[in-house]
Amino acid sequence: MLKRVLVTLFVTVYFTSCKTVKLAKSIDQKITTSFFDNQFTGIYIYDVTADKILYNYNADKYFTPASNTKIFTLFTGLEMLPDSIPAFKYAVNKDTLTIQATGDPTFLHPFFKDSTALKLAKKYKKVHLLANNISDKKYGPGWAWEDFDSYFSPEVSAFPMYGNVVAIQNEYSIKLTPTYFADKLKITDRSYGRKELSNSFYFGKNRKRDTEIPMIINDSLLLSLWNDILPNKVGLIDKSPLKPATIAYSIPKDSLFKRMMEVSDNFLAEQILVLASSTLSDTLSSAKARNFILEHQLQDLKQKPRWVDGSGLSRYNLFTPISFVEVLTKMYQNMPEKRLFQFFPVGGKSGTLKNWFSGNPKPYIHAKSGTLGNNYNLSGYLITNSGKILIFSYMNNHYMHSNGEVKKRMQMIFEELRDNY
Repeated sequence: MLKRVLVTLFVTVYFTSCKTVKLAKSIDQKITTSFFDNQFTGIYIYDVTADKILYNYNADKYFTPASNTKIFTLFTGLEMLPDSIPAFKYAVNKDTLTIQATGDPTFLHPFFKDSTALKLAKKYKKVHLLANNISDKKYGPGWAWEDFDSYFSPEVSAFPMYGNVVAIQNEYSIKLTPTYFADKLKITDRSYGRKELSNSFYFGKNRKRDTEIPMIINDSLLLSLWNDILPNKVGLIDKSPLKPATIAYSIPKDSLFKRMMEVSDNFLAEQILVLASSTLSDTLSSAKARNFILEHQLQDLKQKPRWVDGSGLSRYNLFTPISFVEVLTKMYQNMPEKRLFQFFPVGGKSGTLKNWFSGNPKPYIHAKSGTLGNNYNLSGYLITNSGKILIFSYMNNHYMHSNGEVKKRMQMIFEELRDNY
């Protein structure tokens, strides 16, 4: 009986090993063609159940990750934030409410429309707002200056409102949120945008697509936006004799993370790190959150990243494929698969992967893409036809091909893994 078991085990190990070697050779053949000559490619594939590395190509080299950075941001939020988002801290003295900012991005946001702060503020005669407790600059290091009015580049702030953007719709007539900017919007023949140094916006009269244009955030605007919804009630203060210590909570954190990952929302990613820092001290600092997670939960990473923002907009970020797989593995081992996979775009079905990597007949890719000019990366989870879970990171930097051509070659490798492992 024992002999039979040992023989069976030997045969299983032998054929599994042969299959792995065959797959590795096939991937080698695909990525050593002339197509890859003038780009930088890194691939790391890990069988999490078998605790086995299936493939490693330049996986310990550093790459520009683009929005793959949001995987680290997701991990930070999961580790540092409570089940519901800390909307703000507050204290009450008779008829006065003092609110201290935590960086919560959901307040009156076009998608979440959270009104936790507004509901509480309505109950008091006076509202004092402390929002000078952030050390982050409005843009991350290395962000492109010309993106100041692009939808994907809202400013970072201590107390965001409306997602820090002006949202414009033109289905039957022009609708603007917040309406405070109605007299600052000019209808033109051009597409859309904003003056570089002022909150003066323009929008094409024939444009039908829903549009978001970042605001310039400052104390004056924050005060005006608050008093637009609560007239003559809200004031900004630099310090308070009261210490706001009670925490008010807004939406479930998973809802925030899912939105951030599915549509690759840069603003939400940046604010999640600011939020995470609010659990460490009253001073809001995304750097403090990044350093904390690297020094504690991620101190065992084989290659420490250069991690400068939450979204991946900065080209200063440098990460290795191995690091992404390590973090993805930690998340896979620490939470139910169903909850984890909900955060990631699904190949051929949702988010940034809706038009790529579709399954036949069912989805098999749950992953986060990362795109900048001449860079495309994808890291996440691949489910094989045999039911195995592979954790992977496939990074492409500095190519001159189209993104579509790069994705086609990635898809060939993913489908081979799906069908033959």
